[in-house]
Amino acid sequence: MCSRRHGEVVLEVRRLQKTDISSYQQRNRRTTAQQVANQFLAASGKQISRKNSCQTFEGRRTIRTQTCVPLTRQHRTARLQWCREHHNWTEQDWACVLFSDESRFSLSSACRRQLIWRDSGTTYRPENIQEKDRYPTCSIMVWAGIMINGRTRLHVVANGTMTGQRYIDEVLLPHVRLFRGAVGDKFVFMDDNATCHRTLAVQDCLDSEGIQRLVWPARSPNLNPIENVWDALGRQVAGRNYPPTNKNTHIRALTEKWG
Repeated sequence: MCSRRHGEVVLEVRRLQKTDISSYQQRNRRTTAQQVANQFLAASGKQISRKNSCQTFEGRRTIRTQTCVPLTRQHRTARLQWCREHHNWTEQDWACVLFSDESRFSLSSACRRQLIWRDSGTTYRPENIQEKDRYPTCSIMVWAGIMINGRTRLHVVANGTMTGQRYIDEVLLPHVRLFRGAVGDKFVFMDDNATCHRTLAVQDCLDSEGIQRLVWPARSPNLNPIENVWDALGRQVAGRNYPPTNKNTHIRALTEKWG
């Protein structure tokens, strides 16, 4: 009887220890299993192994954090309003939209995302998201546009700086104007609110070419489907048998994978 009682006490102590470890890990999602074990030792005087520390994280895995740009209340309100205004658009409506964007591709390993512990199904909870501005350093800028039934060529922006005049000369006239001519009057052009996209000269060019622009909420790259294309392109380039090691081979790899 005494032995049984002792066993129950031991199990209860282990349960409480497990609860403490799990609670600490949930409050400190970016700590490693070894760091959790060290903190538990410092707090309780009891030592647990890294393996046992991992075993307390039931249902949780180490997952790279999702990233997002910082949003204010005004940004969130504008994004929600935009979604409500367009939720009744049909496939035919969206088929007339050319979604465009610039993106940067970097060779730097500094762009790797940090691993965290999280529960299954909690990817987009705020505590599991890491805010990150869009463009890293030491990178190659490209522009492209996609539609349901087509895409532009991949344009490499020399020197990595886009201005309003370059936007007209290198993007609108050689690329967007062609799609406007192919689709006709129902054509709609989507670009974001970058400064170089919103100059008076750019608007004059769009007006003169009869190009209708889709109103776009600020800081909303994740609403643009081309972001998924950029992600796929980056993964394909990184997954090559011989990944690019310098600027020229990187540009060649990007254009080859774009097709």
